[in-house]
Amino acid sequence: MKISDIRVRLVKKDDSKLKAVASITIDECFVVHDIKIIQGSEGFFISMPSRKTPDGEYKDIVHPINTETREQIRDAVLSAYEKAEKEEVVE
Repeated sequence: MKISDIRVRLVKKDDSKLKAVASITIDECFVVHDIKIIQGSEGFFISMPSRKTPDGEYKDIVHPINTETREQIRDAVLSAYEKAEKEEVVE
């Protein structure tokens, strides 16, 4: 699997744990939108797109099925977020 494109939209709310929303393109043929970049107590993490179920629970609608793929997506998205943050500061 190759992540061929990552787009990051920064969230401009100072009091929010949600810092950005990303879209990734995989192998130039499959796109996943609405990957959330969240600031947690131990650093940043990503949350895959999810849907609220009738009982109020949230379930991922797209997610990697193994640790290697999860880490690859996480690392790529967080790296793109850091780059977007730096570019925002420069402008």
